[in-house]
Amino acid sequence: MKAKEMVIISGKGGTGKTTITSSFAYWLHKKGKGFVIADADVDAADMHILLEPEIKREEEFIGKSVAEIDDSLCTYCDICRQLCRFDAISIAEDVYQIDPVKCDGCTLCEIACPVNAIVMVPQIVGKWAISNTKFGLMVHAKLNPGAENSGNLVTMVKHQAHLLSEREEIPYIIVDGPPGIGCPVISSISGATFVAVVAEPSFSAIHDMERAIETAAHFRVPHGIIMNKAGLNKENEKQVREYADKRGIPFLGEVPFDRCVVDALVKKEVAASACSSVAENLGHVFSKIIEVVDGS
Repeated sequence: MKAKEMVIISGKGGTGKTTITSSFAYWLHKKGKGFVIADADVDAADMHILLEPEIKREEEFIGKSVAEIDDSLCTYCDICRQLCRFDAISIAEDVYQIDPVKCDGCTLCEIACPVNAIVMVPQIVGKWAISNTKFGLMVHAKLNPGAENSGNLVTMVKHQAHLLSEREEIPYIIVDGPPGIGCPVISSISGATFVAVVAEPSFSAIHDMERAIETAAHFRVPHGIIMNKAGLNKENEKQVREYADKRGIPFLGEVPFDRCVVDALVKKEVAASACSSVAENLGHVFSKIIEVVDGS
């Protein structure tokens, strides 16, 4: 049976996705439910800070290819430099050079070179790993600074999580997704059973929450809203509730703002474990998510 995949995303960074996802892992562990954790925020991975994984397997991730010039074959015809629309090819000390950051990997220069002096070389853009944590198995990854293909790396993380769940007969996958609405987010929610969008009661967060909701709706993925840091702005909290009610979106619950959560994170502790002041609220949220997912 295919594992049920629950993805935690947000419209902007800093709303508490990782705090809630790690607490979800703690809650499922305490309930004795089997699950795989997947950290899909590969551009700024931080789940490992809280869960301190022990790596069992680590693999390099191959991304786009970058052009390289063989000086021994190059005839300095200048065709490649003239054709490159990304200004990736330059001449330095009478030698043609390709800037790997500017190169888009389009292969035009390779095709156009009359003496086959240009080849496309695959680049290692990051790593992914499978690890043991104090709550269970985790698949996580890290994209190299400035590297591209984060959406593909997210897909790899989710793929490995599903392979694990099938092999070990694990019923749930919880995914700590990236913020925003870009390619990594689309990859993280693709094929998901349910998406929980984390919001906070600030103007920017509400605006970005709406964009995240629209993204999930566009791809027809069932979704709901979690209000984190409740109590900071009652008027904005009311606005989020009215937004959910007007559009028929499940409101999964609210988690109050508490200094204990901040202190727990500084100590690398999971909020649901360290803070009794928010544990009950988090438990209600997670119960609703499981109820929705198991009923789907």
